[in-house]
Amino acid sequence: MASLSRTLYVGVTNHPARRVHEHNEGTASAFTTKYNVKRLVYFEEFADIVAAIARETQLKGWSRARKIGLIESTNPNWKDLSEEW
Repeated sequence: MASLSRTLYVGVTNHPARRVHEHNEGTASAFTTKYNVKRLVYFEEFADIVAAIARETQLKGWSRARKIGLIESTNPNWKDLSEEW
């Protein structure tokens, strides 16, 4: 998730549409509310929650530049991928 100013948030969920809605309503977390993080700019799907949590942990350890590179490799314009949901 990202704000218009490109503040980044990495998280895991079993229901992406619900979680995006929570971000948009300002009920997801204090951090995302404070920094207006409402846009889904990148996501990955996993069948296994353990693998998803491991990937979340890995991404949280990455530098900001590396996260931006990952986002821009598939979404160079930072389009909100959830806007059509």
